[in-house]
Amino acid sequence: MISNQSVEYQLTERIYRDPVHNIIRLRTDTDEGQLMVRLVDAREFQRLRRIKQLGLALYTYQGAEHSRFTHSLGVLHLMTRVLDRLASQYKITEEDRAAARAAALLHDIGHGSFSHVMEKVLGFHHEAWTVRAVLSGETEVGQVLRSYSEDLPERVASIIEGNFKPAALAQLVSSQLDVDRMDYLLRDSLMTGAKYGIYDLEWIINALQIDEERDRIFVAARGLYAVEEYLQARYYMFRQVYFHRTLRSAEAVLRSALRRALELLESGHEVWCAPGTAFSKVLLRQPLTIAEHLEMDDSDIIFHIKQWQRSTDALLSDLARRFVGRSLFKAIDLDMPEQERASFLSAAREVVERAGFQPEYYFIEDQAGDVPYYSYYTAEGADAKARIYVEDGYARPRIREISEVSEAVRGLQRYQLHRVCFPPEVKEEVYKLYHQAETPRSAAGAND
Repeated sequence: MISNQSVEYQLTERIYRDPVHNIIRLRTDTDEGQLMVRLVDAREFQRLRRIKQLGLALYTYQGAEHSRFTHSLGVLHLMTRVLDRLASQYKITEEDRAAARAAALLHDIGHGSFSHVMEKVLGFHHEAWTVRAVLSGETEVGQVLRSYSEDLPERVASIIEGNFKPAALAQLVSSQLDVDRMDYLLRDSLMTGAKYGIYDLEWIINALQIDEERDRIFVAARGLYAVEEYLQARYYMFRQVYFHRTLRSAEAVLRSALRRALELLESGHEVWCAPGTAFSKVLLRQPLTIAEHLEMDDSDIIFHIKQWQRSTDALLSDLARRFVGRSLFKAIDLDMPEQERASFLSAAREVVERAGFQPEYYFIEDQAGDVPYYSYYTAEGADAKARIYVEDGYARPRIREISEVSEAVRGLQRYQLHRVCFPPEVKEEVYKLYHQAETPRSAAGAND
C-alpha cells in the first residue's frame, strides 16, 4: 500500500540521478517548476541526448560518452542552487529567476553534431542557433517559453547573448565563472577519468555574492582559494584533456573527410547522402531552417561517414575508413623556434606527399587559436562583465579583479598550441625529421 505522503512526493517533483550531483530535483507543483519540466521534455532539448558533450573525446577517453543533455541538466541544477543561495541575501524577482534558470537549461540547444567540430567546418556558432531556437515560434522550446510569459523568450535570449539586466544573473550563465563551466569541469573530469578538473564547488557557491552597486557577481574573500583551484582545474583540463593530441587528431580526420565531401560536390562529383535530409542540404551548402538544424545530431554524421567508406573516390573512402576504424593521424607538438618550425613543416609535408598522401587532407596544422580564451584566465582584453571579481581583505574589504589579488592566477602560463597531424604510415620519417631539429626541447612532444 502506498501512503498519501509517498503519492504527494511523487507528484511534486521529478528526479534525475546524476553521476556528478547525485540527485537533480525538478519541482512540478509550481508554474516555474512546470516550465522547466516542459522545457526538458521539448524535442529540441531531448535532441541533446544524441550529441556528445566532448565530441570525439571518446576516441581517447573511452568513458567520455556523456551528452549535452546530462551537462545541461547539471547546469540548471547549479543555477537553481546558486539562485537559492543568493535569494537569501538579495531580491531576485520570480520573472528573473525563471529566465535565468531557463537560459541555464537551454544554453546549449543550438549545438551542432560532435559539439564544436561542425562549427569549424561549416562556419557557424552554436550560440546564434540557440538564440534562434529560443525566439522561434516554430520550436517547442520557443512555444513553451512564450506560454509561460510573452516576453520570456526575449529575456532568455538576452541572458544567453549577455545583454540582460541585471547583468549579475547573465554572468551566472556566461562569464569566466559561470554555472556552465562549473558543471562541465567536474563532469568531464569524472567521465574521462582525468582528475584535473576537481575543485571545491561547494565553497564557491557558498562564497558567491552580488555587487549591487555595479551589477556584477563577485566572490567573498573566503572563496578566493576555491576560485584559484577552479581556474587551475580549467587550465589543466584544457592542456591535458580538451586539447589532447589523439582527440585533436581524430577531429582532424573528421574535418578532412567532411571537407573532401564538400569539395567533391562543389566540383560536380557525386557523393552519397540520404536524400531530403538536413545533412544533404549541409553538403550542398544550402541554408538550413531552424527546424532542419535542430533535426541533426551525431548519428547523422556517423551514418554518412560509414557509407562513404564505400565511396568511389579513394580519398573520401580512405578518410572515412580511418575515422570509423579509429586509424587516426599521429600528432607532434611543434615546440621549436619559428625558423626551425618552418623548415620542419616544409620537409615533413614533402615526406607526406612523397608517400602518396595529399597534404591538404593528410598534413594538418592544428593551432587551436581559441586556446588562450578558454584555457586560462586573463583579464586583458576581456569584457568587464566576463572577468572574475573577488573581495580582497576582511577588515576593510574591497572588490578587485582576481589577477590583481592572486599570484596563483597571475602565474597561469600562457601557451600557444601548434601541432601537425599526419598519417601513421609516415611517422618514422617524420619523427626522424623532428628529432633532427636543433632545439633544446624534450623528445616527449611526439605522441602516439
